[in-house]
Amino acid sequence: MQFEKPKVHFTDDSLIYPTNPITLNLIGAGGTGSKVLTALMEVNHSLIELGHAGLQVRLWDDDVVTEANQGRQRFAECEVGLPKAVALINRANRWSGTNWKAEVRKFERDSLGRIQENMKSAIYMSCVDNVKSRFEIADILNELKEGRRLYRNQAKYWMDFGNNRYSGQVLLSTVENIKQPNSEKYQTVSHLPYVTEEFGELLLQSETEDDTPSCSLAEALEKQDLFINSALAQMGCSLLWNLFRNGLTENRGFFLNLKNFHSQPIKL
Repeated sequence: MQFEKPKVHFTDDSLIYPTNPITLNLIGAGGTGSKVLTALMEVNHSLIELGHAGLQVRLWDDDVVTEANQGRQRFAECEVGLPKAVALINRANRWSGTNWKAEVRKFERDSLGRIQENMKSAIYMSCVDNVKSRFEIADILNELKEGRRLYRNQAKYWMDFGNNRYSGQVLLSTVENIKQPNSEKYQTVSHLPYVTEEFGELLLQSETEDDTPSCSLAEALEKQDLFINSALAQMGCSLLWNLFRNGLTENRGFFLNLKNFHSQPIKL
């Protein structure tokens, strides 16, 4: 009886054996993004302790901290009125001695439709709250892929976080096919599709008309459960950590429902 070999994706070698810190663009500094940044601080510190070059993170968000952000998002009262990206990056750099960067603007092309140099990175993590932004990110990554120029910050992976009130998902994608080693034990997978490719129609159907900011924490909690963002952030960054630590993955993401505490991995 012949058994089918399990499918795995091997992490790109440039992330496992880097000569410089891995560049990472984190897009969004709200409920999920603020928690992801904290997890990335832990990933970076742990990688360096293991002899790895670590991460160089750039956080993108054009919003400012409001009183409604306290509690569900990772902001303090003294940070109300500050740009979210600046508040979070300053805190991260003070804690870990890093030189991570804040961009107080949206992750989008400039007025002439060009992609700026600081938008290039090896890893992209999106924590945005609208479908339009996801498709814009996909369009930017496709242009970077089509350029096919060799540069240090060549795009490799995109991890997207999304949620509604009680449930959410994280999906890992490859920007280009990642060269896989020959394996007798595994069936290797070089391409992981974008969330916009595989779930594009569902994303468009899920888009709500009311995307106005909440004026209070109580109002915000009517839209999203208190812990859905932090649960997604921890599990998603665990997937990223395993790419570095184990060098391969059998899963490219997961669905999570906090109402019934059910988690479903998304296999390759």
